[in-house]
Amino acid sequence: MSAVTGWRIAALALLAAATIALNVRAQEPLSWRHGILEAKSDAGIIMMVTNGFAARQGLKLEIVQFKSDVTGLQALLSGAVDSFDSGPNVPMVAAARGADIKFIGCPWPGMPYGIFVRHDIGGVADLKGKTIAISAPGATPDVVARALLAKYDIPATEVQFANLGGDLDRFKSVVAGVADAAVVTSEYVPIAAQEGIKLLVRGSDILPNNMRFCMTSSAKVLAAKPENAIRFLAAEMTAWHYALSHRAEALALTREVTGAKPDDPRPAYVFDDALRSGGADPDLSLPIDKLQWMQDKLLADGTLARAIDITTVIDAGPRTKALERVGR
Repeated sequence: MSAVTGWRIAALALLAAATIALNVRAQEPLSWRHGILEAKSDAGIIMMVTNGFAARQGLKLEIVQFKSDVTGLQALLSGAVDSFDSGPNVPMVAAARGADIKFIGCPWPGMPYGIFVRHDIGGVADLKGKTIAISAPGATPDVVARALLAKYDIPATEVQFANLGGDLDRFKSVVAGVADAAVVTSEYVPIAAQEGIKLLVRGSDILPNNMRFCMTSSAKVLAAKPENAIRFLAAEMTAWHYALSHRAEALALTREVTGAKPDDPRPAYVFDDALRSGGADPDLSLPIDKLQWMQDKLLADGTLARAIDITTVIDAGPRTKALERVGR
């Protein structure tokens, strides 16, 4: 065999190896890291995407849980996650301060929060001088509590706000007497009475246009991973549609994720309430009117120092392409 022939064979071998490597890499799923608030009784809806829906979009999806909107947003801005489920308040305030924030879809535009209190509190006026458990300042529980006080002309200085972690932590703080009231999701309605707790006011009665959470990302991530983002939203859309039409599977997943016992009424209550109220939106719409309303409330109570153009913190492109991909 001549030297030239040997060189050609070696070159062809290298080309074949390179082609195989490229094909293997092309077949590898794209990746995405998504943050959610600590899993609770709606986990079967929110985490249904992990039951093969992401994989069918060719996406390797990792779910990361956080205690509050603030810590999740910090993870997004630091690059630790690619997107995050968050109440719109905290990212909106961050965007007004120059943070790279983009709303990409809102799967739960309803408002399933409430103010739960001990039975010795007869009305809102009785909250004067009491301790109210919230999460981080500026997050949805904080906004709900302050809106309630404002509606009843109670100065915020006449109560004590306590940042006591996630929903379960805040609920337990009232049960234990550490706090007198707590803002938590309505999943605790069916077990409140047996714990000596009652629902004082529903969040939707105070802030009817306030949204529970939207998905946020950043312009940097969306520019670097455009295809990943489209696949992620397509997977979420199909998963939410499936979850909301398959009650038994959603409840089973909730119990698997949270460790809830079969006789725990909370998963079923949350699921049925989401359908009854129409609080969940599997098409992940981007309601600009509600985002604008929320900004106006933040400006009115002084949480937001200056207004921003809401359209500048929305990127509807990935959602539009995801809708096309899933045929909706």
